Formats: sequence, structure tokens, C-alpha cells
Amino acid sequence: MRSTASLSIFQEASPEEAYLLPLPDMKAPCVSLCLLGAGLFLCSVHARGLRRCLISMNLHRVEESFRGIKTAIQAKDTFQNVTILSPSETLHGIKPLDVCCVTKNLLAFYVDRVFKDHQELNPQIMRKISSLANSFLYMQKTLQQCQNLCHCRQEATNATRIIHDNYDQLEVRSAAVKSLGELDVFLAWIDKHHRGTSAASRQGT
Repeated sequence: MRSTASLSIFQEASPEEAYLLPLPDMKAPCVSLCLLGAGLFLCSVHARGLRRCLISMNLHRVEESFRGIKTAIQAKDTFQNVTILSPSETLHGIKPLDVCCVTKNLLAFYVDRVFKDHQELNPQIMRKISSLANSFLYMQKTLQQCQNLCHCRQEATNATRIIHDNYDQLEVRSAAVKSLGELDVFLAWIDKHHRGTSAASRQGT
């Protein structure tokens, strides 16, 4: 009897009993993988959406137009030791997620403040400035298609506020002249962050 009892301890479990053994929990890693996949998909969709919202115009022509009046505008600047855009820690430190928002905000800054505040007596220069203003209006219209993707984080809002604060420290006419004279800083920044579309536009001309 002892040998029979001893052998029964080492008998294999029946198929029915085997199904009662605890199985490892596979739900947690599955859920994690699903969440990771969903996150990557949403990031991909967001990136493609922002690429479609890039400014689709020939910035080279805008830069050429500005160079035609740059010397005349900067000659009117009586505050050579003061800058509004040039100390561009505010621009150079912008993160990729904030590029769309800052672009939109600075286009509005030039359209709503700088171009309106500037008073020009020279009709040739005035025509150039009007052409630049129309180009900026077109860029604003182009960015309107990505309102749902162009989110403004606090960092972007702070960068824009710094530029407005710099502008407000000067008398209105002087601030407008200063900002126009530094327009190439903003154009170079736009070209850097929207280079793909700008290059495509140049090839198409």
C-alpha cells in the first residue's frame, strides 16, 4: 500500500486538471503595445498634417523684395543699440512643436501692428511694403488650414509676448521701423523651419 500511495504523488495531472493550472496574464503587455501603436499612429498623422500646413509660397521673392528696401528702412532706424527680433533667443530656441504657432503669431504681429504702424512717404518704398504685407496676408491664409493642428503651448505664447514687449518699449513709429529693418530675421527663420515647401516653390518657378 505504501508503494501505491507513493507512486500516486508523481502521477501526471489529467487533461481536465491541467486546464485548471493558472496561466500568465497576457492582457497587460497587449494593452501596452496597443497604446504604443495608437500613440505612434497619432504622432504620424499629426506630422503629416503639419507638413500639409507648411507655407507654400516662394520666400525667395519675398526676401528679394525686402532686400530692395532694407538699406532705406534701416537708415531711418535711430535706435541702433536696441533690437526687437535680432536677439532671437526667442526664435532660435523655438521647439518644433511650437513652430506653427510662433509663425502664425508673428505673421499677425507684422500684419496687425508693424505694417499698419509704419508711415512711409516714399511711394516706391510704400509699394514694396504693401507687396510684403500682401505676401504675409497670403501666408496667414495658408496657415488657416491647420488651425486644428497649430496648438499654442505656453512656450510659444511666451516667445511671442517677448517680441511684443520689445516693440512696446519703443515709440510706435520707431518700433515699426525697427521691426521692418529686422524683417530678414523673421524671413530667415521661416525659411529654416519651412524649408521643404519653400524649396519646392522655388523649383516650380
